[in-house]
Amino acid sequence: MKMKREDVRNIAIIAHVDHGKTTLVDELLKQSGVFRANQEVQERVMDSNDIERERGITILSKNTAVFYKDIKINIIDTPGHADFGGEVERVLKMVNGVVLVVDAFEGAMPQTKFVLMKALELNLPVIVCINKIDRPEARPDEVIDEVLELFMDLDASDEQLDCPFVYASAKGGYAMLNLEDEKKDMVPLFETIINYIPAPEGDPDANTQVLISTIDYNEYVGRIGVGKVDNGCLKINQEAVVVNAHDPEKQKKVRISKLYEFDGLNKVEVKEAKIGSIVAVSGIADIHIGDTICDPENPQAIPFQKISEPTISMNFIVNDSPLAGQEGKYVTSRHIRDRLFRELNTDVSLRVEETENADSFKVSGRGELHLSVLIENMRREGYEFAVSKAEVLYHTDENGKKLEPMELAYVDVPDEFTGVVIDKLSQRKGELQNMGSISGGYTRLEFKIPSRGLIGYRGEFLTDTKGNGIINTIFDGYEPYRGDIQYRKLGSLIAFESGESVTYGLFSAQERGALFIGPGEKVYSGMVIGQCSRAEDIELNVCKKKHLTNTRSSSADEALTLTPPRRLSLEQALDFIDTDELLEVTPESLRIRKKILDPTLRKRASMKK
Repeated sequence: MKMKREDVRNIAIIAHVDHGKTTLVDELLKQSGVFRANQEVQERVMDSNDIERERGITILSKNTAVFYKDIKINIIDTPGHADFGGEVERVLKMVNGVVLVVDAFEGAMPQTKFVLMKALELNLPVIVCINKIDRPEARPDEVIDEVLELFMDLDASDEQLDCPFVYASAKGGYAMLNLEDEKKDMVPLFETIINYIPAPEGDPDANTQVLISTIDYNEYVGRIGVGKVDNGCLKINQEAVVVNAHDPEKQKKVRISKLYEFDGLNKVEVKEAKIGSIVAVSGIADIHIGDTICDPENPQAIPFQKISEPTISMNFIVNDSPLAGQEGKYVTSRHIRDRLFRELNTDVSLRVEETENADSFKVSGRGELHLSVLIENMRREGYEFAVSKAEVLYHTDENGKKLEPMELAYVDVPDEFTGVVIDKLSQRKGELQNMGSISGGYTRLEFKIPSRGLIGYRGEFLTDTKGNGIINTIFDGYEPYRGDIQYRKLGSLIAFESGESVTYGLFSAQERGALFIGPGEKVYSGMVIGQCSRAEDIELNVCKKKHLTNTRSSSADEALTLTPPRRLSLEQALDFIDTDELLEVTPESLRIRKKILDPTLRKRASMKK
């Protein structure tokens, strides 16, 4: 007998990158009294990881819960980036409705479409929250039309189209149902959630069923499975069986040793959990996403959608440069292997494979951002290693034809830069599919482009648009191979001998191109020290000192002025490296180098090509 549990609501907050999901959750937490009146609260309290805080993006979905009028609202804050789309798809299985947050100026963006499509496929009711209503350039009425158009494009049912709209400013801490209402607090949003999102339902007397939708990891207790109790109830010390819809062989007996529910930002231990509760279970060693915890008497797996496959890969290699082991704490292949396999505990869209070379691991992910976040995390933990250029993963169809991953790229640029963007993306095999003007002198371009055409493009794009362009991409399936693309038109400047760079040597080198290093830095033979201004690689001696002569002229010792070097960030360096180069990553430095350091062997290899 199914029944509803009226004292609980489960919602997910979904949106495009930077439309204010995490800030909105902050406000809901504050106004429901989770924090003490005098408690110091960080901004975007849900973004717990350092990189999330610095870049202002959410990478992992987070759970929290607030109470409003004795009703517990479980809130899941989801990531907005396409690279972490795998997170969003799974989380929606736990909830009974979503709050779609849309920026009152930017309107419906590609990721808005992606997350909304997932919610509509699962028949979830949607509350649309038009956020950042206090922006001077806000255009709420037009944005509502855009959102309704999007619903129609995605074949929403009449009930879904009849969704409530709420206007809010997460930063200002208020929500309202009409633009004329007074700006007070978040109550209108709380009320809408409780009245519009259905209460979770299930059969409390049936056998236990809990579908695990996300995995948390903790050094002390190992893997923690997070999921919703669909039927029955879950108790401490209960005997259970773990099964999986995609793996019919799997049947593992377990005992529930610890059970938690969410309250504010904390996990609270509970003795039992009823239908509709979102719970965390620890003490089951190899629990995976998509597993169902059930009663041993009648184990039935809950069907679950497969996780999207990775589209690009990189090799993580033990660092073997002449400067290896000087800056990192963990440098051996065993350290790197353990760390990469540990990442698989929490990141489901990642794949790690061992190669025939014991010092190299093939790591595949959903996009450049996905892998660069992993590299940055490892670097901060004291790891030292080298990575190769990102390459896309090809498939073959039944006729043996080569297929490659395609992306839809949505580019918003000031009108004067449209020409250069169209030109660059066309060279990278992009096809312009749509072009229209949006407010404020901007044009929106839509391209269909191979994933590999976007590798290394972002840095160039920011330079071409003087930092004013926005580019968003979304995976669009596999299509026949589009032909070769030339990544980089200019060659590299390569150090000719090992030592320390000297101003005199750098001064003569800077005429050949843009330098990445300044004086007094360690270099070695085969290290890339700059970008050549021509399409060839040039070897230079930057450790060369000036020879003293016994005749001195008055102008001989004038100070040499160096142009400041171009310091590359991790993303820029990953974009810059070519297929015959590696990026050496240590906690303190990023160095680009040739795969083959010896100049004679390098020449031989290029002639064989």
